[in-house]
Amino acid sequence: MGTISLEHSDRLYWLGRYTERVFTTLKTLQKLYDRTIDNRSGYAEYLGYFGLSDSYGSSRDFFRSFLYDSTNPNSVAYSLERAYDNGIVLREEISTETLSFLQLAKDTLAKSEMSENTRLSLLPLVDQLYAFWGCIADNVYDEEKKNIIYCGKTVERLDLYMRTGYPYKSVKKEFGRLCKRLKNVPENTPFCCNSQYFGEIEDIVGSAEKYSSESSTALVDLEHLFEPMGAAV
Repeated sequence: MGTISLEHSDRLYWLGRYTERVFTTLKTLQKLYDRTIDNRSGYAEYLGYFGLSDSYGSSRDFFRSFLYDSTNPNSVAYSLERAYDNGIVLREEISTETLSFLQLAKDTLAKSEMSENTRLSLLPLVDQLYAFWGCIADNVYDEEKKNIIYCGKTVERLDLYMRTGYPYKSVKKEFGRLCKRLKNVPENTPFCCNSQYFGEIEDIVGSAEKYSSESSTALVDLEHLFEPMGAAV
């Protein structure tokens, strides 16, 4: 199997991260919507997860920004656009069929913004993201490339789970999934896992007590986990 260039390794990794960011952010916002029906400031806790202040006049403004504002780096629209940008460059690796589901997702999000029933109009987007991942599994024959995409997917899920207060059990499960992925990353891949940061995360996620007190450190480590020419695990 030939060595993947640094640029393509980076794009494969971020394709996985941004696509997962769309999915997990959408799921979290859907749950948050129910909590803001009776409490219009219920989204303030979510903003706090990202160190953001409440500059929104209403929950409606908040959801519109975090769903549709392509200039908001934490929004579904922004992440979906970045995923599509990487997918365009990787068209030969992931297939036109796979890329088409990202385009469908973009179209669905654009139509949803004009809909009177936001939640209902977003339902097809979830199915389109599932279809995207099904196509990745079926159409990407190079296991090394596929594995880098899935590493990005799992790192992103871990990041968002840690930030938004998912149960420790869910975090530990996703970390176990990442460990399995890392075993399949070849040593000659230029965009690989840094063993120092990995060891620190492994230690913190090793117990619920330590994770509870040091999750912020694990988040910092996670952001540096995959870097060009890192020391392979």
